[in-house]
Amino acid sequence: MAGQLIVGLDVSTRARAEQIITALGDSVQFYKIGYQCFYGADGFALGKDLIAAGKKVFFDLKLLDIDNTIEKGVDAIAGTGAAMLTVHAYPKTMRAAARAAAGSDLCVLGVTVLTSMDDADVKEAGYERDAAGLVALRAQQAREAGIGGIVASPQEAEMVRTIVGPKMAVVTPGIRPAGSAAGDQKRIMTPAEALAVGATHLVVARPIVEAPDPKAAAEAILAEMAGGGTRFA
Repeated sequence: MAGQLIVGLDVSTRARAEQIITALGDSVQFYKIGYQCFYGADGFALGKDLIAAGKKVFFDLKLLDIDNTIEKGVDAIAGTGAAMLTVHAYPKTMRAAARAAAGSDLCVLGVTVLTSMDDADVKEAGYERDAAGLVALRAQQAREAGIGGIVASPQEAEMVRTIVGPKMAVVTPGIRPAGSAAGDQKRIMTPAEALAVGATHLVVARPIVEAPDPKAAAEAILAEMAGGGTRFA
């Protein structure tokens, strides 16, 4: 289960990130580095140091650009030994990323619909589909593009699994342990629920990073994950 829990280092300084990493110790093997940490806490260097120390790193950069730029960016991330990288789930972008990642161990993930968005937000963005319909479309396009997996809300994980099959990764943010606050997330599930419906990896940030005892919070989530079981790993 430890390899399926990804802790989001959503902090603004390297010193704070290192405090959290030290506190978590061997209980966590996988870390996500997103915008806040990447730009504010020298996250690229931190990620490479974590990889050198034997940890897995997920660079959550949500790349979107012309094909040539995507290919060069993905190739650069693949060269670090990172385990995962996000791109926006547009067909051309995913195909370019798949070409660049070919032959490496990098799992490219297509971001479908952010977990902070609901049907009204998707409509406001100009899409005629609801959130679930847009996720379904992007999941099919991700499979056709040949990337390693997708990012989707746990509420769509079961539907996504039927579309992408048993081998692709389904990474779910919007994970909240039982009894915790949802914050700005709108499409959420508990850890056990998400694994039961087909998620392979769970991304958890604030419930761990902002906890008085991050290690205790992480271990409680791991225990909840173990109790729920999973069909995919």
